[in-house]
Amino acid sequence: MPRKKEKFNKELLVEIQKELGLANPMQVPRLTKIVMNSGLGEGAKDAKLLDAAVQDMASITGQMPVITRAKKSVAGFKLREDMPIGVRVTLRGDMMWEFFDRLVSTALPRIRDFRGLRSTSFDGRGNYSLGITEQLVFPEIDYDNLYKTIGFDITIVTTAENDDACYTLLKKLGMPLKERKTARAAV
Repeated sequence: MPRKKEKFNKELLVEIQKELGLANPMQVPRLTKIVMNSGLGEGAKDAKLLDAAVQDMASITGQMPVITRAKKSVAGFKLREDMPIGVRVTLRGDMMWEFFDRLVSTALPRIRDFRGLRSTSFDGRGNYSLGITEQLVFPEIDYDNLYKTIGFDITIVTTAENDDACYTLLKKLGMPLKERKTARAAV
């Protein structure tokens, strides 16, 4: 069983339930999935970049990514229908917990000048999104074999009904979020 999942089930479940004032432990928010996405832009023209992005994302997540394709042609971007424009992976279950553990304990601390993640990146429905500018923060990526640096968008989907519950869940799981500001007084 993944380390963070075991800690959540044994310790954090009760703590979060008390902190949120929930009557039933089944009401406690949980992680549902983690979606990792990378839009390549000029990757539509460069097949080598697309292959490198697929290999990098596969080594980071441990799961083969899906190549996303353009749904319609856009002449201004020199984009044709069905051209490859990015890669994405959806992680669930134990692979999701393992990736979350590596993200929190290894990758985020390796970001240069890291002072915590923004606490305003919640979507209003209990999900959190963050962007990573280069794949080198993950120790699975070898700098010598790097074709080009690419960035990723990571969305953490939870069962939380609001942002406060999601913030509490992620904070308890060890996510280095900055403190939330209270609502401003009306001026």
